[in-house]
Amino acid sequence: MDPSSALTFGPESVPLSILDLAPVPDGGNAGDALRATIDLARHAERLGFRRFWVAEHHNMPGIASSAPPVLIGHIADATQSIRVGSGGVMLPNHVSLVVAEQFGMLEALHPGRIDLGIGRAPGTDQVTAAALRRSPEGLSADDFPEQLMDLLGFFTGRWPEGHPFAQITAVPGRGNQPDMWLLGSSGYSAQVAGLLGLPFAFAHHFSPANTLPALALYRQHFRPSEVLERPYAMVAAAVVCAETDERARWLAGSGALSFLRLRSGHPGPLPSPEEAAAYPYTDLERAFVEDRLASQIVGSPETVQRGITELLEATAADELMITTMVYDPADRLRSFELVADLAAASRTVPAVSEASGGLVP
Repeated sequence: MDPSSALTFGPESVPLSILDLAPVPDGGNAGDALRATIDLARHAERLGFRRFWVAEHHNMPGIASSAPPVLIGHIADATQSIRVGSGGVMLPNHVSLVVAEQFGMLEALHPGRIDLGIGRAPGTDQVTAAALRRSPEGLSADDFPEQLMDLLGFFTGRWPEGHPFAQITAVPGRGNQPDMWLLGSSGYSAQVAGLLGLPFAFAHHFSPANTLPALALYRQHFRPSEVLERPYAMVAAAVVCAETDERARWLAGSGALSFLRLRSGHPGPLPSPEEAAAYPYTDLERAFVEDRLASQIVGSPETVQRGITELLEATAADELMITTMVYDPADRLRSFELVADLAAASRTVPAVSEASGGLVP
């Protein structure tokens, strides 16, 4: 994609991207949800979004994106220029060699278009994490730095002297390293990303209280690297845009009720907005939902424009990634179309990347 034609927001020309979870609506199925995500990626490319990421979650009936490498391959095949990646792959759930082989293969098949976003959380509950990792020892995140260094070693072939993995060639990982990101919802990954000189993506959509502190830590600890000369921070935000504030809030009710059920230990498919509106919330549940919606950008185009502008001003983000959890794929697409219209109207100068190493094309 030509950088000058990429979708950007505001006078600072902040690129816009999409994070999608392949939501499974109540009464639907995973196959239709995945096909809707692939279709959304095609539209995102047409609209000019910079990148399209999918996330790893497990034991969640309302989210079908449990295997990002498989879905990324399908999305990349269905599109031509948009960057496709993981937001993210939860590294403790996997061995580094397999991740290097999977994403090396994706990069070899789609050179210059693959992003590997790495997280250290399980992306699920502890019982499911135990099933993924096969042993209690694997449930600790303490060995995340070692896993990350192994992953980089498999991609680059550079190892400390005497390292036992130096004799292993990751095929086709070595020589086919995708652009790597660290993801976070707290300060830990922010500091690691800064020290390694990698780009950092923060999960503002579910950890808004930690956004500004984590970004400050990232920038404070940043060291220039072969990848980046300066910090590059992306913020992921939940956005629902519709023709009116009232309709947007009605649509957003689906995601809010789904999150409430998840946090209550009862995950399920994404409820319809009608079900969410009719749900008999307790006072405590109502407060939980209102608190969640308060950290999201939900409303008419005017409201969303104001919310995005305020978030970008507060965070000084280099890129904004939008995620939209609504029941109907048509409403999800419409929300992104309205945001794209806002971006086109707000754009005053061409988007020019200052990042080095081709990280942000």
